[in-house]
Amino acid sequence: MTTPTKADRQTLKLGEALVEIGVSRAAFYRMRARGQAPRHLKLPNGQIRIRRADLDAWFDSCEVQEAC
Repeated sequence: MTTPTKADRQTLKLGEALVEIGVSRAAFYRMRARGQAPRHLKLPNGQIRIRRADLDAWFDSCEVQEAC
């Protein structure tokens, strides 16, 4: 078993992730309700964190192949 690296454990606050995604907080919560938001963690204090790896994977899943 490999030990997770620091980059694997890096998390972003919701506001930081929203800046990268380019959506408002309300839009994120609508995406979340529809199951379209990136995987995220909900901390015991109610705050949301998104792992860097999960955000990158979500961006990759949004890629569209254009027909030529």
